[in-house]
Amino acid sequence: MATTDRYFHHLSNNTETLPDLFTYPFSYDPHPLSVRAAEEVKAYLKHQNDFVHNFGLTGATSDLAIGKMFGVMVVQNQKGQLGYLAAVSGKLANSNQHVFFVPPIYDMLDEDGFFLQEEQRINEINREIYVLEQSDAWLHARAMLDTVELENEQCLQAARIKQKQLKSERKHVRSTLDANDAKTAEILADLVKQSYRDQHEYDLVKRSCQERLRVAQAEEQQWQIALRQLKEERKQRSSALQQKIFDQYQFLNANGNTKNVVDLFESYAGSIPPAGAGECAAPKLFQYAYQNQYRPICMAEFWWGTSPSAEVRRHEQFYPSCRGKCEPILHFMMQGLSVESNPLVQTPNTPSGLDIIFEDDHLIVVNKPAELLSVPGIQIKDSVYNRILSLRAEITGPVIIHRLDMSTSGIIVLAKHKEAHRIIQDQFIKHEVVKRYTAILDGHLANKNGTISLPLRVDLDDRPRQMVCYTHGKPAHTNYTVVKVEDGKTRIHFFPLTGRTHQLRVHAAHSLGLNTPIVGDDLYGKKADRLHLHAGYIAFRHPISLERVVFEVADPF
Repeated sequence: MATTDRYFHHLSNNTETLPDLFTYPFSYDPHPLSVRAAEEVKAYLKHQNDFVHNFGLTGATSDLAIGKMFGVMVVQNQKGQLGYLAAVSGKLANSNQHVFFVPPIYDMLDEDGFFLQEEQRINEINREIYVLEQSDAWLHARAMLDTVELENEQCLQAARIKQKQLKSERKHVRSTLDANDAKTAEILADLVKQSYRDQHEYDLVKRSCQERLRVAQAEEQQWQIALRQLKEERKQRSSALQQKIFDQYQFLNANGNTKNVVDLFESYAGSIPPAGAGECAAPKLFQYAYQNQYRPICMAEFWWGTSPSAEVRRHEQFYPSCRGKCEPILHFMMQGLSVESNPLVQTPNTPSGLDIIFEDDHLIVVNKPAELLSVPGIQIKDSVYNRILSLRAEITGPVIIHRLDMSTSGIIVLAKHKEAHRIIQDQFIKHEVVKRYTAILDGHLANKNGTISLPLRVDLDDRPRQMVCYTHGKPAHTNYTVVKVEDGKTRIHFFPLTGRTHQLRVHAAHSLGLNTPIVGDDLYGKKADRLHLHAGYIAFRHPISLERVVFEVADPF
């Protein structure tokens, strides 16, 4: 008998062998079952009439177009039937409840729930704050306070000038007195009285100013107090609401254990949960599977729709789960499952030793193979740095002057001593080093050359991915020249003018850049045999002779 669960979608005509291990969600090749399930979800999205959402696929431009990440999880029910669950990250069409996608762990859009009710009060406070800050009465009180402060300063300044003038006049009178004159003592006494009288008059002016200021400040401060009270209420309500929301996110794992989101992030990352933690597709899928006694088999996530302006997302392409929001959660939820090993902590199989293309007493130039780190990582220690020290134990100083991404092959210059390191690094800092990279782009470019200028910063929710950010990003500039187009692919030369992380990869893939990812780019494009990016040319001044030196190695693809 078929299951009556509307979220359990049967996978019929199954010929694929079930995987022995569940998908490692942060780096994977989708299993054929996941691909088939994803194709069914894509077909549903193309033809459904259950909701209205602008994915930005109609060709019409709109600021409201929003692409979404969807997830599929192939599962077995207790009867051994194979099917899949589907989920969407975040809300869809301003709702969390859909006929095709599993529900959220907590529905913040439930009209009868505490979230919307408390959010309404917080929004009311925000409106009260806005009205208060724009109040004519408060604006008048602030203006009056400013006027009183200005008039007081003018009044006191005039009083001080007058006091100084009278003091000068008394001083002049004293200088003209005759010590032998009988009236001198009487005049001196009168001058002292005048001094006390002048000081008393100044004090009266000062007290009058202070009183006027006190009244004006009191009038204005009553508005300040009202504003502080509203902001404090908002702060307390927001904090209490956030804690109450956190309490709703109780996650299950395959062992039947439960843990809330705060404890998960504290124990795994030593941090508080970021906004949206638990709202991604993957946690929803695990939660629903465990709640309904389904056995997870494999999973995959794909993007549907237009890309966000800051990120690189391609329609229908598979992506790993985000690390910032999901890693602590999924690490717990997968406990009790047999999961694929993490390929990101496995030392890649690269040629032993190092391809040294030049060496003297001051520097070494190496042709780095793809998938070898420039410097040791947290998990993987094999690197150019460690290998060169094992070959040249006499080297001193920092050694590494610049780096290449792990997946990028090509020229790296190493210093043998501190002075060589300083001189060459200074050339990098001053942009005096000329570098040329060769890449194969997964598409055809219309322009033959140009410059890409897109500021970059790390995606805090999905390290090490980078994103375009005009607010907090660092300037990044790249010149390019097309070499040739062949079989729908473009061979290109990149000339980076800055050295940001993943600069060439993002500048190639982003819609505001070349909108054509590098072949084999598993972060911003599609995985292939390798990343087709090679640092093939470098020119700089030798650190000792100061003569221009040039090194070039052929492209390996």
